[in-house]
Amino acid sequence: MDSVFLSSASVRRVAAKTSASDPVVCLTNIGPKEQRRRLTFGVVAFAAGVALAALLVLIDANVWWRVSLFFPFAAAGIGYFQARDKT
Repeated sequence: MDSVFLSSASVRRVAAKTSASDPVVCLTNIGPKEQRRRLTFGVVAFAAGVALAALLVLIDANVWWRVSLFFPFAAAGIGYFQARDKT
């Protein structure tokens, strides 16, 4: 299991030790393996979006068909940002 579980008492102790001038304490909820998996998903989704965009331009598809590019690029962004932020 990649995640670490903390009791609510330990989280309160960490929160009590930080002040307004201290950096925010951020606990990750995924490990390196899941982080790589999400990054890989983001890269694959981005590549699929680029390939689909090229195909739609090459076949001179209607502009409304190109709106469907939102989905692979949104998935790529979600995968990348989840991997980067470790969430």
